[in-house]
Amino acid sequence: MSQKTNGQVRKSMPETEVVEKAKRRQYTAEYKLRILQEVEACKEKGEIGALLRREGLYSSLIYKWREQRNRGSLEGLAAHKRGPKADFRAVEFARLQRENERLRKRLERAELIIDVQKKVAQMLGVALEEQDLDEVS
Repeated sequence: MSQKTNGQVRKSMPETEVVEKAKRRQYTAEYKLRILQEVEACKEKGEIGALLRREGLYSSLIYKWREQRNRGSLEGLAAHKRGPKADFRAVEFARLQRENERLRKRLERAELIIDVQKKVAQMLGVALEEQDLDEVS
């Protein structure tokens, strides 16, 4: 398209539209069951295709939903979080490592305090028994 202004011909830029980022659809178990029932009720040729176009679905989803239904009814049809699953052993191992390091530092401080107490007792000439030191820490 061109526009004429002051004797000059200028081509106008087409308007650009920023499309919102696509969002992954999530389906409820009830919706999945309803669609599976409708698919199974289709008898005529092309009915399933029309149903899929109307709902905006792919045939692979129907196959997957059937497998889920056969495996465990509604539990299998519930929406699942995508991505890698948390490894609970690894999480627990990391927590235990942090706790171990914290306790190790605490033990080092306690041993340092005991050493200082022993040196102070020697300088003052006070005899400390091992039992007394154990009660302090």
